[in-house]
Amino acid sequence: MTTFTAPDGTTLAFHVSGEGEPLICLPGGPMCASAYLGDLGGLSKHRKLVILDLRGTGDSALPADPATYRCDRQVEDVEALRRHLGLEQLDLLAHSASGDLALLYAARYPERIRSLVLLTPRARALGVDFPVQGRKEAVALRAGEPWFEDTRQAREAVWGGTATEADWDAMAAFGYGRWDEAARAHVESSTGQYNDEAALLFASDGAFDPQETRAALTALAAPVLIVAGDVDTGPRPETAREIAELLPKAEVAVQARTAHYPWLDDAEAFNRTVGDFLNRR
Repeated sequence: MTTFTAPDGTTLAFHVSGEGEPLICLPGGPMCASAYLGDLGGLSKHRKLVILDLRGTGDSALPADPATYRCDRQVEDVEALRRHLGLEQLDLLAHSASGDLALLYAARYPERIRSLVLLTPRARALGVDFPVQGRKEAVALRAGEPWFEDTRQAREAVWGGTATEADWDAMAAFGYGRWDEAARAHVESSTGQYNDEAALLFASDGAFDPQETRAALTALAAPVLIVAGDVDTGPRPETAREIAELLPKAEVAVQARTAHYPWLDDAEAFNRTVGDFLNRR
């Protein structure tokens, strides 16, 4: 673990594994400690992974002002990390909710992005969200799974807007292409790793201005890879393609038989897809 100081004085931590050119990695959640990323299915064999613990998570300190948990206010944390590492440009990877953070960073500092990997990303920063109908269609794809019927009550509660924490826990299986022991262990390892206060503030009012961000990203010259899982509830492959259409040099890779954590579902395919993209840079 190594630390640096954000512009507001908050001490932030990052974790390094592997060798080679740095790949800066932002965890999702929102506001989950970075440990769940592991070494991204062995991607550390191709690149030096520099994995940031967002403020208030993992080994990073709590900020003095909780308002700084808002996504757009964390952009300068990423820029401070770039300066700390002495990099002219970044190869940047962001998972899930931090897709928004990476997009806002790219909009503010397009010249600092060498390449961008958006891994099963959110894109509220662009005005793109996950339609409920798409989520239902993805859930229906798993109807043949032996555990599917056990989630009936949870599914009805989620679609009805009455879901409890237990219902959301029961829906965890849909985040994985295979609901096996490895997936269950991954869920278990993430318990207690979320900063709930920060998660509530991450996308709070004022965080996103999609029209402004879309306009700013027309200046992004860097190539972008968007990775989607074919059975993920969000983003669905069609949503990933919608995001790609809003970026000048974006491509979409849909990974078969995977959901929200494709590096766990099929590490070999994930490494081939992301590794080949990065090597082209």
